[in-house]
Amino acid sequence: MELTTVWFTLIAVLWIGYFALEGFDFGVGMLLPVLARDEREKRVLINTIGPVWDGNEVWVLVAGGATFAAFPEWYATLFSGFYLPLLLILVGLIVRGLAFEYRHKRDDAAWRRNWDLALIIGSVVPALLWGVAFANILRGVPIEELNGHLEYTGGFFNLLNPYALLGGLMTLTLFLTHGAMYVALKTDGDIRHRARALAVRTGIGAAVIAVAFLLWTQVMTGSVASAVAFVVAALCLVGGIAAAAVGREGWAFLGTFVTIAAGVAGLFLALFPDVMPSSIDAAYSLTTTNAAATSYTLTVMTVVAVVFTPIVLAYQAWSYWVFRKRISVQHIPEETLAGSGSAA
Repeated sequence: MELTTVWFTLIAVLWIGYFALEGFDFGVGMLLPVLARDEREKRVLINTIGPVWDGNEVWVLVAGGATFAAFPEWYATLFSGFYLPLLLILVGLIVRGLAFEYRHKRDDAAWRRNWDLALIIGSVVPALLWGVAFANILRGVPIEELNGHLEYTGGFFNLLNPYALLGGLMTLTLFLTHGAMYVALKTDGDIRHRARALAVRTGIGAAVIAVAFLLWTQVMTGSVASAVAFVVAALCLVGGIAAAAVGREGWAFLGTFVTIAAGVAGLFLALFPDVMPSSIDAAYSLTTTNAAATSYTLTVMTVVAVVFTPIVLAYQAWSYWVFRKRISVQHIPEETLAGSGSAA
C-alpha cells in the first residue's frame, strides 16, 4: 500500500475517533437545558464528560496536524475555502471550553446561566457545521487552477446548499442522540430514565435524516465499500434505538458509537481517492496523489505514528476506565464547590 493511501486511512481513523468520542460531548452540551431540571442535575450532566472532553478534542488537533503534514495542498485549500465555518467551529470550541472551566467559579445563578448558554451554543455550532463542512467536501467545491496552483474560487454561500445543510442536520441529530445514550449509560436515577426515553425519540428523527443523507451520498459519489459501511451504520443505529427502548444502555451507546464510526468511514470511502473534489472539472480535483507531501515526509510521519499512537490510545483508554462509574445527584453536594475543569 502506498504511503499516501496509508495516511489518508490514518486521517480517516482520526476523524472517526473524533466524531465518535467528541460527538457525545456535543450531545451532552446540547441536552443541558432539556434533561437537567435544577443545578445539581446540570452538574451531573457536565460531570459525565468533565474528565474526558478535552482528551476527546485531541483527535481533531491530531487530524488537522496530520492533514497539514501529509496533504499540505488539501490543508491549504480546505482552510482557505472553508475559513468562515472553520473559524466559527473554532470559536464554538473555545467558548465551550471556557464554559467548562468558568461556570463553577462563582456561586451566582446569572453567572452560571450565561456559561450554560455558552456551553449550549459551543456544542450546537460545531455539531452542525462539521456536517456542513464534510458534506461540501464530498459534494465538491469550486476548485480551479490559478497561477499554477489548485485553489478554491467559491464563496461562503456556496457552502450553504441543500445537501450540505442536510449533512449538518444529520451530525446535529446523531450527536444529540449519541449524547443522550451516553447520559443514560453514565448516570443513575431520574435523569438516566429521561435520557434513555429522549434517546429513543431523537434517534428516530436522526435515523430518518441519516438514511436520507447517506442514500444521497451513495447515489452521488458512493462505492461498493461505502455502501457496506452505510448499511452497517443504519443497522447499528436501529439496533441502538431498540436497545435503548428496552433499557440496555450499554448496547444502545455502542450502537450509536458504531453508527457514527461506520458512517464517517463510509464518507471517506466514498471520497477516496479524492481528498477535495472540484465541482468545476474533475481534472482540478485534489487527490491523495497531487495533494500529498514528499515520500520522505510521509515516511518520517509513519515512524512517529507507529511509536506514539499506541501510547496515546492506551492513556485515553485508561482515563475512560478510571471514570467508568455512574454518577447521580447523590454524588453532588448541595453547596457549589470550586474545583477543576473536570467538575461542575
